[in-house]
Amino acid sequence: MVEKVAIVTGAGKGMGAAVLKKLASDGYRVAAMSPSGAAKTLAESLGGVGVAGSNARVEDIKALVDLTLDKYGRIDAVVNNTGHPPKGTLLELDDAAWLTGFELVHLAVVRMVRLVTPVMLQQKSGGAFVNLLTYATFEPEADFPISGPVRAAVASFAKVYADQYAAQGIRMNNVLPGFIDSLPAKEQRVARIPMKRYGTTREIADAVAFLLSEQASYITGQSLRVDGGITRSV
Repeated sequence: MVEKVAIVTGAGKGMGAAVLKKLASDGYRVAAMSPSGAAKTLAESLGGVGVAGSNARVEDIKALVDLTLDKYGRIDAVVNNTGHPPKGTLLELDDAAWLTGFELVHLAVVRMVRLVTPVMLQQKSGGAFVNLLTYATFEPEADFPISGPVRAAVASFAKVYADQYAAQGIRMNNVLPGFIDSLPAKEQRVARIPMKRYGTTREIADAVAFLLSEQASYITGQSLRVDGGITRSV
């Protein structure tokens, strides 16, 4: 039986780290990246490999993909995760801030997919991508003036990609977390959540693992809200 291999970016802490641990516990061989090197350390502790690098640098993404292929010879799953881009008052954010957000969030996914899709096609065994976005992707908020719009671009890209590669057995979905316990809870935010609590990183990791699994084999091009009910659209 072939051991499946998963790449996780932004895996040094929080949701990304929880996803990495979950996938390793599910039997994946793992590879990871984060700017601090914490993801490399965590991946190695789980028997995997990693690099210190940024989603905003194509060289770092390529280094991670190359390392994964050198070590394992295949890639079956990718979880694209990154932190928040610059924040601030909407019209006071300059071009550099917007370009940073676009590269860190949107282009990071496009670049990763460009590198990994040919590998999955050559393997002829399908594959799956999950992009960790935010509940504010489709209901943007002033607190996240760049994050919401650029993650909406990722969601749109995911739909176009899913349509084009579904017949080859390659799927792409998004997970839209609400407020998660990797951040300090604020009363005014908790009050907005129908469940009256922050979600846990474990709950996000479970959702990601499901979408990567064979149990989700007929799900592609979708955005799964894991937000305690905070978003209002139907």
